Amino acid sequence: MVNYDYYTYKVTWSREDEEFVGLCAEFPSLSFLDKNRNTALEGITDLVKDVVADMGANDETIPEPF
Repeated sequence: MVNYDYYTYKVTWSREDEEFVGLCAEFPSLSFLDKNRNTALEGITDLVKDVVADMGANDETIPEPF
């Protein structure tokens, strides 16, 4: 199984949402919003962890880290 810690994460400020947005380059359709920057990073990391586990359980192809 792919280690979700090896993915490329970033946190940026969204003026539109007035919150930080956690993103993962390997999963461009996923994001996580929060007022706290650290929580946004933690949120996107946990979300990717759950998606990777779900994909693995369903025998789907999991993206390799960049």
